[in-house]
Amino acid sequence: MAGQAQSVFETRKDQAFPVLSAADIDRLKRFGTARHYEAGAEIARAGQTTDGLILILSGQTRVTAHNAPDKPIVTYSVGGFLGELAQLSGRPALTDAVALTPIEAMVIDPARLRDVMVQEAELGERIMRALILRRVVLLEQKVGPVIVGRADNRDVLRLQGFLRRNGHPYQTLDPDSDGSAKTLEQFHVTPADLPLVLCPNGSTLHNPSESQLARCIGLLQAIDPTRRYDVAIIGAGPAGLATAVYAASEGLSVIVADCRAFGGQAGASSRIENYLGFPTGITGMSLMARAYNQAQKFGAEIAIPEEVLTLEKIGDGFTLTLTSGESISSRTIVVASGAEYRRLNVADLEQYEGSHIHYWASPLETRLCQGEEIALVGAGNSAGQAVVYLAGVAKKVWMIVRGDSIEATMSHYLCERIAAQPNIEVLVQTEVTKLEGHDGSLENICWRNRQTRHETCRPIRHLFLLIGAEPNTRWLTQSGIAVDAKGFVVTEGIPGAGRHPFETSLSGVFAIGDVRSGSVKRVSASVGEGAGVVASIHAYLADADKAKDSQFVKEDAHV
Repeated sequence: MAGQAQSVFETRKDQAFPVLSAADIDRLKRFGTARHYEAGAEIARAGQTTDGLILILSGQTRVTAHNAPDKPIVTYSVGGFLGELAQLSGRPALTDAVALTPIEAMVIDPARLRDVMVQEAELGERIMRALILRRVVLLEQKVGPVIVGRADNRDVLRLQGFLRRNGHPYQTLDPDSDGSAKTLEQFHVTPADLPLVLCPNGSTLHNPSESQLARCIGLLQAIDPTRRYDVAIIGAGPAGLATAVYAASEGLSVIVADCRAFGGQAGASSRIENYLGFPTGITGMSLMARAYNQAQKFGAEIAIPEEVLTLEKIGDGFTLTLTSGESISSRTIVVASGAEYRRLNVADLEQYEGSHIHYWASPLETRLCQGEEIALVGAGNSAGQAVVYLAGVAKKVWMIVRGDSIEATMSHYLCERIAAQPNIEVLVQTEVTKLEGHDGSLENICWRNRQTRHETCRPIRHLFLLIGAEPNTRWLTQSGIAVDAKGFVVTEGIPGAGRHPFETSLSGVFAIGDVRSGSVKRVSASVGEGAGVVASIHAYLADADKAKDSQFVKEDAHV
């Protein structure tokens, strides 16, 4: 079709599916284990964990989507290798692979694959690029779990949003289409049972929670209760991921837990244009996905969605209790839990959340309001980025601002861009007063000018709220960690000698990014704090080891 965007499979096939040379294979042999597969053998099955990256030394294998075995994605011969990002972290495969002929192969398990990335930099870079591009191919081809439900259903949108924000491919079938009707008949369910999720491992879930879905597709795996990490990071936003990358690359054992998705609020940004090194801008999802993959490349474990309930100091370490009932043991803690989206104080808001009220503007939300009149509340940079993005698809965008102007709270380049868009109208000194609709379907939005008291109601079905955030620190209440009057974690001005930069009132616990009192609420600042806190962690661990050695010397002398 004329004007249709080309897929990664078409434009970057050689990078996504490279053929390694004999010299490349020789360099990889010290990392792998020989394996033989008979013709017809199942090498990989969607939903099941594989042995790792599988390099073909002789023979051929074909990769297909689990629900479309007659439509091959790619065929590998000598020098080709099976695997994508799931194999970097030991998660289940997203596709099936069958040996077309007898195969001699070399299997590189996830730990050794990460060694390849570090010890064979140039070759590792090519392999890493291929793994990332293959995930993009699977996203484009919608290979993964199948969500059956109507496109505007709030739970369908919730599940889609969770998978999209975690970079996991999926397919959605609408029950009004012929294909979905057959699916409903096959699984003996009615429209009232929807949404339905068909996992690659064969399981069927009825309107699952994000945690249930993550466990079904292998995104979330059991945490080793016997392991003690050097660093446990709470929050996978820019600050948390930066800490993970720098700490893991320096040899520390790292685990990151987040209750929603990687990237935090930055991951939901439609475009970041003032981040150093990206003159043409980059979507928040793209930037944060790179950091997420980078952390895993260096061996950091990621647990999403896992919510921390409590933080407790036990002996010379800490224990984090999770909502799943599992726990994490670590020598140090980094609190990078960021902030929670601030909600509008208006009646009936909750019944429209997830389907008509949105807290970020991604392609998922824009598809719902394409060609429509929409409203957005907010006056910060996130609101500015979102309103410009939405203006590209919406018929009209009403930007509702409580203050006197947007210039005082928004970057100059965004103010100029908003002023240049003919379908954006900025309403200052204005606030939303009422939401009207029925059966969970929003039909009208009303707002009032705070000076004139004039009220306006418009037939608007989608409202975007980007009105700032509040610190996500309620879970710290029982820990004794000091917070300021607004709930942000205090890390400066703490009395007592020996405190390290970013350390909280509880020694060994650090706070960085948006959750920290006095921090600069910018992506680059959060990344800088994530890198900087690693030096403090090293210093703390060194002090702790010296103290332990000194205690041992004293005990030996006493004996």
